[in-house]
Order: sequence, then structure tokens, then C-alpha cells
Amino acid sequence: MNLRCIIIDDEPHAVNLLEVLIAQTTQWQLLGKCYNALEALDFLKKHQVDFIFLDINMPHLSGIELAGLLPSATKIVFTTAYAEHAADSYAFQTIDYLLKPITLKRFLTATQKIEAVFGKLPATEKVENKHDENYFFVKTGKTLRKVSIAEILYFEGEKEYVRLVTGTEEILIYKRLKDIADQVQAPFVRVHNSYIVNTKMLNKIQDNHIYIGTKQIPVSEKFRDGFMALIRQRIF
Repeated sequence: MNLRCIIIDDEPHAVNLLEVLIAQTTQWQLLGKCYNALEALDFLKKHQVDFIFLDINMPHLSGIELAGLLPSATKIVFTTAYAEHAADSYAFQTIDYLLKPITLKRFLTATQKIEAVFGKLPATEKVENKHDENYFFVKTGKTLRKVSIAEILYFEGEKEYVRLVTGTEEILIYKRLKDIADQVQAPFVRVHNSYIVNTKMLNKIQDNHIYIGTKQIPVSEKFRDGFMALIRQRIF
């Protein structure tokens, strides 16, 4: 998902770490790095971003104080070394709260939450995506097959290729599952290193497994938060 973000943090080491994590694990555009609140306010007047990474403990103006000066719709991922600020942070449009030092595992969980939030926005607010239509073409061998998105049950990764499964057929795609994950959006969500599922096709969720027809698919810890963020929208 091609989202635009900035980092606001007075610690160069923390900024560098986030920059590396973003570059290595996402397709996001890091539009800027601001080392204090005043620099960030000036930057945000001139640039439109989808969300911000915001450190809480900064001199002169804290992240919480800065957040109070931003438009109320601003989406924020707070970063801090201190857990006690968590309650205050959720007075804003907080997507996640990352404790420093930020690990790769924890950052990947955050990326799932972030992309789940933007995946559920109205179409007019979504980042442009080439799969906004109700079908796409799949290259299999020398053939381009037209596949309706509504018919897809799930994608299953198998080493150097992906198995696309509908209710009537299976199509082999010579891509990695990661490449597929980078191209699809809700209602598709990755739930495991080997699976991307169409959440509209789920029959039930039980004991860290989801069921699509008779197919039982595991939900791994790595992807659970992002998956459940989508599911919670439909829980009564």
C-alpha cells in the first residue's frame, strides 16, 4: 500500500531506525524527517501526509502537545520509551503506540494495523490503487487470465509461486506471496506467511484458524492484529 508518512523525533538514532524499517518492509513514501515540533508544524503546512510517526518525549513541545495542535483527523503512530503515556495518546486518532527500542516484529505488527486502517476508508479517501476495479488479470504461463475479485477465496504461497483459489478452480501464479500482498487491498488480508484471504468469504473464526468452506487456514501471531482490526468492524 502506497501511503505517505513523516517521522517526528528528536533522536537521530530513532529516526534512522524507523527510516530503515519503512524502507525494508513497506512501499510507503517517507516524505520527511523532522527533529522538533516547530519543524514538523511547518512541514505539515506545506505537505499532505496520510499519517505521522510521532515521538512523545521531545524538548519544548512534547508529542502529545503537538498532536493537540494538529487537525483532529490527523492519524498518528506514537513512539516513545515510556509506556505511561499510552492512555493520553488515545485522545487522538492514534493507530498504534510503539515502545522504543522498536523491534522488527513489533514494527511489522504496526504496519498491519496502519494498512488495515487505510484499507477501510471510503473509496474517496483511499490511496489510489490499481486494483480498485472488480477484476484483474493474472499471468499464468504465457496467458493472461481475467479473474473477478469477488470469486477469489484465498491465495496460498508455495515456494516460488502462488496458488489462487476460487470456488471452481485453482490458478498458479509465478510470483511470491509478498508481491501479491503488496498489490491487493481490503477485503484481502494476509493472515499467515502462506495465506492471503478474502475476508468476505470467511465462514467462521475459531482457535486462531479461519474457515472458508471446508478449508481451514491458520492465523499467525505476526498477522493477527491486522486481521482482527478488519474483523472487528463486523462484530456485533
